[in-house]
Amino acid sequence: MKVLIATDKPFAKVAVDGIRKEIEAAGYELALLEKYTEKAQLLDAVKDANAIIIRSDIIDAEVLDAAKELKIVVRAGAGYDNVDLNAATAHNVCVMNTPGQNANAVAELALGLMVYAVRNFYNGTSGTELMGKKLGIHAYGNVGRNVARIAKGFGMEVYAYDAFCPKEVIEKDGVKALSSAEELYKTCNVISLHIPATAETKNSINYALLKDTPKGAVLVNTARKEVINEDELIKLMDERADFKYVSDIMPAAHAKFEELFAERYFSTPKKMGAQTAEANINAGIAAAKQIVGYLKDGIDKFKVN
Repeated sequence: MKVLIATDKPFAKVAVDGIRKEIEAAGYELALLEKYTEKAQLLDAVKDANAIIIRSDIIDAEVLDAAKELKIVVRAGAGYDNVDLNAATAHNVCVMNTPGQNANAVAELALGLMVYAVRNFYNGTSGTELMGKKLGIHAYGNVGRNVARIAKGFGMEVYAYDAFCPKEVIEKDGVKALSSAEELYKTCNVISLHIPATAETKNSINYALLKDTPKGAVLVNTARKEVINEDELIKLMDERADFKYVSDIMPAAHAKFEELFAERYFSTPKKMGAQTAEANINAGIAAAKQIVGYLKDGIDKFKVN
């Protein structure tokens, strides 16, 4: 069996070493495709792969057509919208993610972005503090729960809304569960986004939702850029000089945001939420273990298709 790591943003060496140890201990071969620059390189590399570990790399129908021996793809991370699930299912390929492995790294970045925003991007002027502010967590999954844990250490009042997470689960963590996204956005000074990009959520963070946020509100996005209605966010920020947007995913309209809102907008140059040594290692080794478990024993606990 051949396992391919296909990453245009490579894992750290220590992570690759950990993955290799898991794969070779199972009697499988490990191949590496790192920092590739053309899709043709990926298409060639997948031809004889039985399993693939990816990060933000695109696995679409064309890749799946080329991978005749493929049985499983594991996305080392939580989000998996870079994999065409329908095409994978049609090719009888199992797709998994590694939920929770990057959660603390993303949560710490979210809090860092909050501090950066409320301190006016460290521009030398007087800002505000997070202590005593109301934090709204939109989606209470692995990352949201870690954000809540850290935010309580800052002395923030923590609220959450999640259409799929029971109120009791949220409130047992000492977090106040709200009944709608609208209520969350009206209540909280800082909103931290953790929703996935789905047909229902794309463009859902819009003018109507944001217009009633409290004065001085901050929107923090470490989720997906597709969930933001960029035109409507620009309209809102144009009308409200008090509103700030900080993101770990560069918007399509990045240049326009910078031009219009230079002192109230920031985006990382590329997605950095999981870019820590610890998350890198955790997610990579989890992916390797899941592949071995699936190929040897058919374990598909984290299957998403």
